[in-house]
Amino acid sequence: MKLVYPACFYKEEDGRYSVDVPDLSGCVTFGENLAHAIEMAVEAAGGWILITLENGEEVPRPSNIEDIKLEYENGIISYIMLDIESYAEKYGDKAIRKNLTIPAWLNTLAEKHNVNFSHVLQNALKSELKEYLPV
Repeated sequence: MKLVYPACFYKEEDGRYSVDVPDLSGCVTFGENLAHAIEMAVEAAGGWILITLENGEEVPRPSNIEDIKLEYENGIISYIMLDIESYAEKYGDKAIRKNLTIPAWLNTLAEKHNVNFSHVLQNALKSELKEYLPV
């Protein structure tokens, strides 16, 4: 799942940048320069989203960038892109085991073709629940 959120970047007096992701309450970070600030914003927002999903909570939908208001004049607003699946593979530690029942013939056929049941179930759930996932 890839998500795009607006983020506000503010250049500080010492040359560093502070970052706020307004749609993700309390999601703030900083970077030594603008490139580092963007990287840190992606990391902070990715962690925010992953924890929210792992806790079974609803992820906020991203605001339109036009609706975001800067707190300070020296700021810029830009989108950041989050690849939640990649972030979860790298940092996620919470997996839920689910038992399911399928017809024996379907299990035999799937095993014969080396189907990864977890992968198929995850894709099917994402497809089934796409209207509830953040855009």
